[in-house]
This record gives sequence, C-alpha cells and structure tokens, in this order.
Amino acid sequence: MAEKSGLSKSTVGRIWKAFGLKSHLEEGFKLSTDPLFTEKVYDIVGLYLNPPESVDEKS
Repeated sequence: MAEKSGLSKSTVGRIWKAFGLKSHLEEGFKLSTDPLFTEKVYDIVGLYLNPPESVDEKS
C-alpha cells in the first residue's frame, strides 16, 4: 500500500493504527460502495498529513 500511494511504510502504519485497521486479522477486504469514498479518503488523509495550524474550538 505504501508503494502504491507514495507514502512511507511508517505513515501508512500510523494511518491504519489511527483508524484501528488490522489487516492481519481480516480474512478478506471490503471496499465501501459509497460513490464518494475515494474523495472522502483523500480529504481525511490530507487532513492527517497536513493538519491546520490552528483550530477554532468553541465551547
């Protein structure tokens, strides 16, 4: 996965860990049928790799 995505193995490992993914425990792999799945993944990974400098948290 790291080679295909252009990310380092450690980055892929951190992303998998952050989402609780454990491929070694799975017998199969299922992709979402959501037509916007790819765009959502890019958005999430993009935020993970380039988090905003500050977040305005309101109480």
